[in-house]
Amino acid sequence: MKMSIIVCFINSGLVKLGVHCVTGRRVAIKIVNREKLSESVLMKVEREIAIMKLIEHPHVLGLYDVYENKKYLYLVLEHVSGGELFDYLVKKGRLTPKEARRFFRQIISALDFCHSHNICHRDLKPENLLLDEKNNIRVADFGMASLQVEGSMLETSCGSPHYACPEVIRVRQSECLF
Repeated sequence: MKMSIIVCFINSGLVKLGVHCVTGRRVAIKIVNREKLSESVLMKVEREIAIMKLIEHPHVLGLYDVYENKKYLYLVLEHVSGGELFDYLVKKGRLTPKEARRFFRQIISALDFCHSHNICHRDLKPENLLLDEKNNIRVADFGMASLQVEGSMLETSCGSPHYACPEVIRVRQSECLF
């Protein structure tokens, strides 16, 4: 694996752009320093890896490989060059109905696939929806995802409060009052 420039910093590490030596494919390499993470955050990263290994779908960011040593985890991910849907929306403004339907179909297709494999993303937001060079959606960041037993309900809320539905906010507030 050849690595080049740093693409961005993330909460649990950094992401570099690389080229896979065997396939020649451009990849994003998420580098996680185990020594800088608490045990609970490290467990979330390991859960994210386990969940991503279960998913292979055209609208979910692909995890190609994982390398590790005592200090670091290296997640070799599909490289998508279009950035976040959030930035696209800020730059472009209002979507045409046709473009909105196209994005929505791709998101629903990815989520339906995840749900059919008992995976709940739990942090879906425009910042976690990446775009490839043809503006196709890739659902990313499964750090809060959960494997759920069929027929059971999740009992904890998580994700980004700014994107939470009113029912979740009401429950959080009522839990704080008692």
